[in-house]
Amino acid sequence: MDQLTDENGDVNVQQLPATDDEFGGVVVEMKEHMDSDVFRTLLKTSMSQWKLQGKKGIWIKLPINLSNLVDTAVKEGFWYHHAEPEYLMLLNWIPKSPCPIPTNASHIARVGAIVLNDKREMLVVQEKMGILRGVWKVSTGIIHQDEDITVGVVREVKEETGIDTEFVEVLAFSQEHNVFFGKSEVLFLCMMRPLSFEIQIQETEIEAARWMPLEEYASQLSVQEHGLRKCIKDLCLAKIKSGYTGFSPLPLTTDSNGNPSYIYVNKEDLKDFTIENLVSQV
Repeated sequence: MDQLTDENGDVNVQQLPATDDEFGGVVVEMKEHMDSDVFRTLLKTSMSQWKLQGKKGIWIKLPINLSNLVDTAVKEGFWYHHAEPEYLMLLNWIPKSPCPIPTNASHIARVGAIVLNDKREMLVVQEKMGILRGVWKVSTGIIHQDEDITVGVVREVKEETGIDTEFVEVLAFSQEHNVFFGKSEVLFLCMMRPLSFEIQIQETEIEAARWMPLEEYASQLSVQEHGLRKCIKDLCLAKIKSGYTGFSPLPLTTDSNGNPSYIYVNKEDLKDFTIENLVSQV
């Protein structure tokens, strides 16, 4: 608990421990056990102080072992913003104006791996569960937190089929809504180069996997019925026959943990307009 002092330095009132955020609000990160009645008293006092100070968004982070405080916070006007396995984050917007704080993450990122060998065969799988059960399709999967597209797609192919691959480029991406508990999904279709060829399926999720001739994949009724799988076929043919070029990563910045971020661009079309090339032409 933090203690406030008056102008004479005397202890005046106690409030919850909080740190200012960069948007005019405060973050309360609860760590130690606290009785609900004590928490209610401190929260009321703290809210009064924050209102006088002109604070806006008030965040309370409750670890799972302090779930006894959730009901108290909700009754004081807080609502759920997001949750992780180890904590719940609650929010209260003090001003009368509409709350501009974004909702919890609105999208999930998925990758699809288009793996072609020198025989014009595509690596395809059949899943054991879901609406696509029994349909031959490319390997797909969710990107993990702090995982780049180029890393996640290699991992997914390896997990599902045992095949080692190398990322080449993002050929295209799609967006679909109301996919997972109301969230939207962005799917990145990635061209991959196989580095091994012996298939070892992930038996918990994958029913079967094989190298399928592209013409056979294209002739599947399901491909003709489903727009996305038809686009995958068209992308493969465009890549093979006309050298269709997708998007490759260019590094931008690195975060405090050493993780780089990227921008994905068409390097072939961009190379004549880079600063380095333009300077060399002067």
